[in-house]
Amino acid sequence: MATFIGTAVLVTVRGERLTTGVFAVIGVVLAVVVTLDFVAIWPLHDVGAYATSSVAVGFGLLPIVTLRPVREVVTATALLFVAFVVMVALSTPVTSDSGPQQITVVALAVLPSAIATFAVHRFRRMVQVELDRVLVQSNVSQPRFAVGMLASDELARLDLAAEKLLDGVANGDVPLPLSPKVASQAASLATELRLHLIEGRRETWLHHAVTESEYLGRSVALVDPSSLAGLLAPAQRDGLLQGVWLLLGDSKSRAPGTTIQLTLGPVTAASQSFAGRSVCVPVVLSTTGIRRNRVTPATWNALERAGEYVVSTHESSVKISVNCIVDNPAEA
Repeated sequence: MATFIGTAVLVTVRGERLTTGVFAVIGVVLAVVVTLDFVAIWPLHDVGAYATSSVAVGFGLLPIVTLRPVREVVTATALLFVAFVVMVALSTPVTSDSGPQQITVVALAVLPSAIATFAVHRFRRMVQVELDRVLVQSNVSQPRFAVGMLASDELARLDLAAEKLLDGVANGDVPLPLSPKVASQAASLATELRLHLIEGRRETWLHHAVTESEYLGRSVALVDPSSLAGLLAPAQRDGLLQGVWLLLGDSKSRAPGTTIQLTLGPVTAASQSFAGRSVCVPVVLSTTGIRRNRVTPATWNALERAGEYVVSTHESSVKISVNCIVDNPAEA
């Protein structure tokens, strides 16, 4: 109880922080509690019936679950489990009558911190994925060609450097003609700005959504040489992006080597509708390691917002072809 209350008070005072040294002290104190309890009940030869404070140590780890890395809490829980198993094996005759009681006590000691650690870890993972998705989702409303979040930061840096140089020239702090060193810096700034302008005319919202996402960047390969993703309407973009997310599933549960190749185009003359007011952009999602029976209904609902789709199987993995009807840019 002293360790539990002391940890809660210390965390409140220090602002939700628990240093490694303090965690080590808490671990030693809890180990002493377990040891003293085991020494006291050793002559009774029945851990399941007489263990008391040692069982509460598992609950003493609960305040630490959100404050220390998962591996440390898992290690402490595993050590507690091993201590109980060894104590039961050495001191208690395990029979059909006493066995269930021993298992129950071990479970009471270990499961609270184990379940809490699992729940907190999954929640952290869910928050990280959702934050990544929110950042990527902002690309859906971008124009056909635009710079992404990372490029925007780089442009802001270049803009600040250019403003400082021009301000120095205007105020007379930088004499004219420019020295070779300053002229070289100005030429480098101009070159970088031109490169960003050129890239901004080739990279679509989907390119930025894939490359800037830690979740998608590792598993999705985008093939869009004609920049056709920029023609999709916002609702189609949202459906396609959500479909890719749902196809990948959770990174912890999906099979190793799971990938998606996202190919857009080419647009043919036969894909133009009557009077040429709209064009069909073919989108092919070729997957590796994703079976059809593992695809959730929500994935089909998302892809349906992008357009009509056809599902097939290639080398035991699902392959989806989506026909996205978009406005013909030549008629705009």
